[in-house]
Amino acid sequence: MYLTSDSHKTSHIRLSGGSSLKFIIHTYSINRILFATTNSCFIGVTIKTPYLKVQIQSSFKMSSCRIAGVKFECLLFDMDDTLYPLSLGINLACRKNIIDYMLEHLHIEESKVSKMCLDLYLEHGTTMAGMKALGYEFDNDEFHAYVHGRLPYEKLKQDLVLRNLLLSMPQRKIIFTNADHAHAIEVLSRLGLEDCFEGIICFETLNPLNSCRQILCKPSVEAFEAAIRIAKVDPKKTIFFDDSVRNVASGKVAGFHTVIVGRSDLVPGADHALNSIHNIREALPEIWEVEEGNQQQIIQSLAVEATVHA
Repeated sequence: MYLTSDSHKTSHIRLSGGSSLKFIIHTYSINRILFATTNSCFIGVTIKTPYLKVQIQSSFKMSSCRIAGVKFECLLFDMDDTLYPLSLGINLACRKNIIDYMLEHLHIEESKVSKMCLDLYLEHGTTMAGMKALGYEFDNDEFHAYVHGRLPYEKLKQDLVLRNLLLSMPQRKIIFTNADHAHAIEVLSRLGLEDCFEGIICFETLNPLNSCRQILCKPSVEAFEAAIRIAKVDPKKTIFFDDSVRNVASGKVAGFHTVIVGRSDLVPGADHALNSIHNIREALPEIWEVEEGNQQQIIQSLAVEATVHA
């Protein structure tokens, strides 16, 4: 939500989706404060004219202004090879770094390491989870720093097309990745998307310090159930985007509406297929659709709660 003034100096408070409150006042100066948290929002606006000073203060639930009348309430995105194409080679570089770590730090035989890396990934969700399950002891942060610290991040460029798409979506948007938090922040920053998401569910989120259980990660259904609890989402009203066939299948089992990214054909469990994340608007126009009558309801909800001092 933001405040604008048009060419006629008429002020508007604009809501996501294009809805607006219009003040038929020819303004000369506007001051505003906007503070948003995960669940609520506060706006303070002062509009000054030669004849009138208007102060508007309003606090309201984010859900009342962002998702009323919209079919889906939350969009859950995988990150690597989903928000950027597989062809950039980040995935291959990551796998090479994992193999190097296994050779240099765990002293696994070179003749066995490549097959072992793949087998553990397929069986346990990530190679790291598989190594831990086999009893290998190493520091999680050290592993992530080694594997991700040498990635060619310079290949990731700001994606203004995707940024504008994400910002135009009225739903909550959350990252759900097996990677560590530092890597997620670096990738989102490089892509210019760091402020497009409400939060990040990552390795540290699912695997807190001193946890005695085995590593929790996609594609286990338990990881999806944990994400549902953490994000406080209704899976039936959430779309999950991922480039992994098995992650999409597990997401469907967990109750999500699912989208496979990076291919044109549907896979088991997928409701939609996208060649590129940039094709969201064409494939899923319902993300932006608002049921008739609800748009006015959103505006009225804000107007009723506003206190105006003139």
